[in-house]
Amino acid sequence: MSEAKTLLQMAGADPKPAPLGDCVLVMIDCQREYLDGGLKLHRVEEALAEGALLLALARDRGVPVVHIQHNGNPGGLFDPEGPKHTLCDQVKPLDGEMVVTKTKPNAFAGTKLEEVLKPFARKNLIVAGLMTHMCVSSTVRSALDHNYGCTVVAGACATRDLPDSLGGDGVIKAADLHRAALAGLSDRFAVIVPDALSLEGN
Repeated sequence: MSEAKTLLQMAGADPKPAPLGDCVLVMIDCQREYLDGGLKLHRVEEALAEGALLLALARDRGVPVVHIQHNGNPGGLFDPEGPKHTLCDQVKPLDGEMVVTKTKPNAFAGTKLEEVLKPFARKNLIVAGLMTHMCVSSTVRSALDHNYGCTVVAGACATRDLPDSLGGDGVIKAADLHRAALAGLSDRFAVIVPDALSLEGN
C-alpha cells in the first residue's frame, strides 16, 4: 500500500509555515457562545488558552491581528444584542485591532475582510478559532480563492460532537472531527502546526 500524501506534498510544496513577517493573524469567532453559551465546545478552554499565547506572540512580533465575530439572529445563537455574542476575555482585541463581523461561516463572504487585509500587503494568514470544521475550515478554503496562503494553529481551534450523517445512533466525536477537518485542510489549503510555539522560530 502506498504512503499517504497530501496534494501539497505531491506538488513539492514547502511544508513550513510562512515567516511571521509575511503574515496576518486571523482569530475566528472566539465568542462566549462557544465557551458558556448554547454551543459549548470540546476543549474550548484549552483552545482559548492557546489562542492567547498565539495572540501574545503575534503582538510581540508586530504581526497584524484581525478578529472575526459572528452575528446571529436576535434571540438565537450569537444574538448581536446578547452577552454570548461577545469575544472571550482570553483573546479580546486590543485598541487598534480590527474586528470584522460576519453572518456566514466563510469570513470573506459578504464582509470587509478582504478590504481590511489589503493594506497590510501580506499574502499569508495564520488562522485560529472556532469551530474547526465550520468557520475555520470555510475561511481557510476561501482564502485560497483570494490568493492567501494559510497556516492553521491546531491547538487554538476546537469543535463539538456531531451526529453521524450516515445514520444510526453514531456520533462523530469532536476530537475525531477536529483531526479530520485539519487533515482535509492540509491536503491543499493550509500548513497545520500544533501550537503557537511552533511559530516562534519563524
